[in-house]
Amino acid sequence: MPSRWSVIPLQHGGPLLKDLRVGLRYRRGRVHHHLLDRWPAVTVTGPETVTSPHGQLRQLALVMEGDHLRCSLTFALPTELPMLFWKLEVDNVGHSPVFVDRLDLLSAGFIYRSRYDQPGEIAFSNIPERVTSRDKSPRAISSPELAFFSNGWQSWSYSGVYTAEDRFRHTRLSFLRSPVERDAGTPAPSRRGLFASHMFGVLGDQRSRSAILAGFLSQREQFGALEAFIGMPRPALRLWANGDGARLGPGASMKTDWACLTITHLDGADPLGPYFETVARENSLPDEPPSWQKPPAGWCSWYQFSSEDYRAALTANNIRHNLAALTGLRHELPLDVIQIDDGFEAQVGDWFEFSPGFPEGVAPLAAEIRQAGFTPGLWLAPFMVHPGARLASERPGWLLRGRLGRPANAGFLWGAFCAALDLTHPEALEHAAEAVHTAVHRWGFPYLKLDFLYAAALPGQRHDPTRTRAQVLRAGLEAVRQAAGDQAFLLGCGCPLGPAIGLLDAMRIGADVARRWNPSFKGRELFFRNEPDLPSARNASHNALTRASLHRRWWVNDPDCLLLRPETHLTLAEVRSLATIIALTGGSVFLSDHLPALPPDRLRLAECLLPPIGRRPHVLDWFDHPTPQRLQLDLDGPAGAWHLIALFNWRDRPGDLVLNPRDLYLDPQVVYYAREYWSGKIYRFGGKEITGSELTIPDVPAHGVQLFALRPRHPYQPQYLGSDLHISQGLEVAEWEYSELELRLKLQRPGKAHGKVVVTLPRQPEEVLQDGRVLTWESVNEGAYIVSVNFDKIANIKIRYQS
Repeated sequence: MPSRWSVIPLQHGGPLLKDLRVGLRYRRGRVHHHLLDRWPAVTVTGPETVTSPHGQLRQLALVMEGDHLRCSLTFALPTELPMLFWKLEVDNVGHSPVFVDRLDLLSAGFIYRSRYDQPGEIAFSNIPERVTSRDKSPRAISSPELAFFSNGWQSWSYSGVYTAEDRFRHTRLSFLRSPVERDAGTPAPSRRGLFASHMFGVLGDQRSRSAILAGFLSQREQFGALEAFIGMPRPALRLWANGDGARLGPGASMKTDWACLTITHLDGADPLGPYFETVARENSLPDEPPSWQKPPAGWCSWYQFSSEDYRAALTANNIRHNLAALTGLRHELPLDVIQIDDGFEAQVGDWFEFSPGFPEGVAPLAAEIRQAGFTPGLWLAPFMVHPGARLASERPGWLLRGRLGRPANAGFLWGAFCAALDLTHPEALEHAAEAVHTAVHRWGFPYLKLDFLYAAALPGQRHDPTRTRAQVLRAGLEAVRQAAGDQAFLLGCGCPLGPAIGLLDAMRIGADVARRWNPSFKGRELFFRNEPDLPSARNASHNALTRASLHRRWWVNDPDCLLLRPETHLTLAEVRSLATIIALTGGSVFLSDHLPALPPDRLRLAECLLPPIGRRPHVLDWFDHPTPQRLQLDLDGPAGAWHLIALFNWRDRPGDLVLNPRDLYLDPQVVYYAREYWSGKIYRFGGKEITGSELTIPDVPAHGVQLFALRPRHPYQPQYLGSDLHISQGLEVAEWEYSELELRLKLQRPGKAHGKVVVTLPRQPEEVLQDGRVLTWESVNEGAYIVSVNFDKIANIKIRYQS
């Protein structure tokens, strides 16, 4: 009897998944592809109630046998979550090994190549039912507007929403970049409307706003992936775990991570939040690890010494020169971390030997940085090996090998095709862990940026053929975490996301930034312009938005550095957009310019980002535009609650932007004050008393932004409208008290601060004092007043109104 299963939502009109199946693809001499509902022997156990990190689970198991394999399919329903969990375990009960290629957890709409196949189906509330008219011809009643959100494999990989007219975005640079950006176990489809995703994906209807989120709760066992088709006549979805051809010997078993499926509404305040938080619990993450409380802010050497503006190679003296400059600027620019990036080592892989520019190594620099009051940081790529490294020639047995016995291709980097360590080789794993241990405990760097971590998860011939690529990467990350110790702060970069959850404190969530908006190579954009993962300000901005919801759930998000110097090819509008994204998405804030050479207005831009806001925003149109255009961050403080709204013009030409309360989580009946941060302009919009509640801002530059602080208007009491002291336009207010005669407020900023504060008052000021000193003020539109301030850390301001 066939064994199929369906998911039927309790709420009427939600998506329906019908006749779903599981399967197994393995090899024993030749390729076998078995659908488990063909196996005759089925035993059912349960239901039973078990305890889990997610509360009580009602669990049911089906055990199927055939071809000397036993497969256990376990379903679980949490009593406190509207989700379905399930997993598959395979036991080899025969006498010969099998090699597991793929474990299919869900297939709906995709047809296996068999004459017996009848595909399952997915139905949304407005997807057309196929009906037959009197002339026996089928016709569609209505049409859906389906889209699919795809999550990229590793830090740099493109993430975003696709429609049926799109094609899956992946590199065109073949073997030069594919090992870097793509998971070898997941297809890169070229057909219009067919897409792949990693760890999780969202299939939804942009009209009914209902969606299916499917994915995995962890990737400790395998890399889980999805494939979705959203073209005609019907959608299809497949979810599987990559077995990677791992050897399953007699008596051995392999199990998947928990798969997860939930029905969500796209317009909710946090539609992906329940899934992200469930993943965090599954990976034993506490609610608020100490390392998340204060996102790091610092300076990195990479973009200063890797760009065309600075020809000299990185040296110890370069670091000392910038350390002195940062120490002198610390009162205005209170950074925490000074990170030495790539260039100190003799070669990638030879971590215990140094380049000529570092004759004493890096330990003396760590001591000088720490003595100056900063946290020393260091870059490492512990799983990567350059072919010119001594390690490659002296320890060839440590390298991951391809089919022909040559080192596996880890991508064209540093002018050569690089190799990867085989972390199933005990000595290779020990070497990687020792590099991390030495950097933290002997050289004195408690902040490490660990780069190119995908190298551990490349396909190849391994010392231990029983391990999947996800298991190898997870074991490598566990080893470096143990080597660094719990007190070290580890930032992952170029890292597949799933296996890192719970082990890294921060994660790069997008491509490297660059001195140009579009990707280029040696200044040429034409062929590289559409590359989705190459370094560029565009690609870094895109992923920082599409992955903003991960912040303070799986780690601290790292959106890469903000480049401020005018000598880049970025316009001022593009720099402001980058600054806005970095600030409002809440993650780390790093600079990488020669700061003493910055013009005052560019240095001022950096000052106003500190300290980092640290909070996670609402990405309002994450499922409606390829690159989101609207951000909302809700804040509160002594002066009341307010909303930060960022609107972006991602077109390549100037255009109008519209601020509409109906596009935001706002009450459209309320009248709001809106102060735009970059221009300082003040507007009033919304409610019934103004003709047209929308606010149109004309001719916003290409790739530009408008950043508003919105506050409900209260005409008979003083209100804080914002300032240019901090990009939040409100977190600088430490105290706020008012009476019928005066207003008292305290401003608080790290280091020295100067700028303009904007308030509304019930009457014109008679006197404005800062710590007893008279301040100047001026009247502007909408009954607002601007007060100029200049202070060190704290300013106490008193404004007395006229009688």
